[in-house]
Amino acid sequence: MNPRATFRQSVTDFIVDEIPAFPASGEGEHLHLRIQKTNLTTNEAVARVCRALGIDERGAGYAGMKDKRAVATQTISVPFELSRSIEEPLGLALEGIIVESAARHRHKLKPGHLKGNRFTIVLRDLPVDEVLNVIDSLERAGRHGVPNAFGPQRFGRDGNNPERALAWLSGRTPGPKDRRERRLLFSALQSELFNRVLERRRSEGTWDRPLAGDVLRKSDSGGIFLCADEMTDGERALRGEVSPTGPMFGAKMRWPEGKPAMIEREILAAVTGTDDPFSSHPTLGEGTRRPLVLRAVELTVEKIMAEQAALRVRFVLPKGGYATTLLGFAVCLHEENGHP
Repeated sequence: MNPRATFRQSVTDFIVDEIPAFPASGEGEHLHLRIQKTNLTTNEAVARVCRALGIDERGAGYAGMKDKRAVATQTISVPFELSRSIEEPLGLALEGIIVESAARHRHKLKPGHLKGNRFTIVLRDLPVDEVLNVIDSLERAGRHGVPNAFGPQRFGRDGNNPERALAWLSGRTPGPKDRRERRLLFSALQSELFNRVLERRRSEGTWDRPLAGDVLRKSDSGGIFLCADEMTDGERALRGEVSPTGPMFGAKMRWPEGKPAMIEREILAAVTGTDDPFSSHPTLGEGTRRPLVLRAVELTVEKIMAEQAALRVRFVLPKGGYATTLLGFAVCLHEENGHP
């Protein structure tokens, strides 16, 4: 069992900086705002900015949700008339929010419009005799990657969002009226199914090893292709160039072939009772492929000299990667507020 570490003792122990997928063009009727939020959810931050600017928040967008208990920098977008000055948001005085920059763009931000996230995280109260082992484990995770599981925050406060989604999709209960909540439940079920496929591949020792028929993803470009040569693609996987992928089920998801397809169809049927619960809801999620391997880059670990057993860990993850997943490879995370 991994040693325990205190996690997020304060909001400044968890710093995340979103890496945009593209710069704003400088023209258009949407305003891309680079904000730093502290101890706020992304939705709370967006709502506060929109209220302050007199804008309907339903027209706002963001590339990714960021943790509440953190200092997080990210880009949000708001509809903004051409007659208004882009300097206006820079003068806002909002509790927990600093608007760092503003630039016009033709389109609103949508989920997924980011390259990744840069993290600086402090781990405290480690067992003194385990510090070197933890450093070694984190560095190995940086070199070889870890299973790319979704963290518990994906499944709702009580962890029952996948069950709620199944009840709705099977017709046992009516679906939520709020579109945002429907998407949340849908994505929770997708994530649960992905985690089950990943766990099956882990149990068989193939989560980081391509199988014939796997849909592989290139690490540099994000392009996908079918594995036809296990030996050649296996060598590329060892070098971090490609990764096997798992399913984010949806109406337009690309299926693998061979044994990978068999595993995914078995798990889909076992969990949902059907081989296709998604095609009747194409607008909630078309489906995609997610790497089974999570690889961090630029990972460094340093001791905090003012404390006996604390580490500061810095790394960059691709979009969709969870910092807690990477850290959980080396330590058992315990939040100061009492939630493990």
